[in-house]
Amino acid sequence: MQYTYQTKGTCSRQIVVDLDGDVVRSVQFVGGCNGNTKGISSLVSGMKVDEVIRRCEGITCGPRPTSCPDQLSRALREAMAQRA
Repeated sequence: MQYTYQTKGTCSRQIVVDLDGDVVRSVQFVGGCNGNTKGISSLVSGMKVDEVIRRCEGITCGPRPTSCPDQLSRALREAMAQRA
């Protein structure tokens, strides 16, 4: 299942996640800090959705109340809710 999420409050504008059941197959960020978003994508590939959410939820970026990893957790929550 592929899911596209429009981010809010981050430099990245969009996140595209590809899920295989409850496992993250791939993540692609559009915009944002290129190296950091590629790193996040590589690290979470193959992880269970719940584990990614647990690790990324609530992470902030500087003075912002959110971050690219936090937005990824929100995208995954939405994708799983749509799947149900």
